[in-house]
Amino acid sequence: MNDDQLLRYSRHLLLNEIGVEGQDRICQSHALVIGAGGLGSPAILYLATAGVGRITVVDDDTVDVTNLQRQIAHHTADIGKPKAQSAKEKIAQLNPEVQVDVLRNRADAGLQDRWVSKADVVLVCCDNYKPRHAINAACVKHLKPLVSGAAIRFDGQITVYDPREKPAPCYACIFPPQAELTETRCATLGVFAPLVGIIGAMQAAEAIKLITGAGKPLTGRLLMLDGRDMSWTEVNLKRDAACTVCGKGTA
Repeated sequence: MNDDQLLRYSRHLLLNEIGVEGQDRICQSHALVIGAGGLGSPAILYLATAGVGRITVVDDDTVDVTNLQRQIAHHTADIGKPKAQSAKEKIAQLNPEVQVDVLRNRADAGLQDRWVSKADVVLVCCDNYKPRHAINAACVKHLKPLVSGAAIRFDGQITVYDPREKPAPCYACIFPPQAELTETRCATLGVFAPLVGIIGAMQAAEAIKLITGAGKPLTGRLLMLDGRDMSWTEVNLKRDAACTVCGKGTA
């Protein structure tokens, strides 16, 4: 670690749980972030400021004026620009040492299978079930931890799915692929602007904890936030033995 890095990351170096060794792991790590919108914006920015060495941003959308209410990685001048490219530019302003891959693609199974294998940690910050299931399946296959966040209206949730932990569930254990779940989009239901900042920042925190080994990750625990009164509820999650992705029901 050079002198500039020692100064930039000095507040991390003062933490016994991180220190020089932990910061070295951060600087050498690779985070894959699916979605550069409301959740992805704060997650990406905090990963960059923390010094994550390589960030791959996957998003096929462009910046719209309605995004600016909550998607803090994008500014008015970015309207019409690809979100992944806009996020890359903000990362460069915050921390030019970070290598950024921009993938203007949908999060399909093939794409995730290629990129998940290269990452140390995966953050899912998109708002629909199909790509989440594709990402989860790839994480289970390649034994990569998945930090999952969601936010709609005043309700947020966050958890970690880590296939390296035998008792821990995967996303499909909790939300089976065959279940008929109704998609909820903020474009139709709305979302409280600071809520995505809270959950997205927590996703970055969980990712950094997984990279460094600091603290206790949210593996097997789902935190749910009611932003109306800022109350948290914690639910323990269990692996489904019949899960078609990680359990005995695997094809």
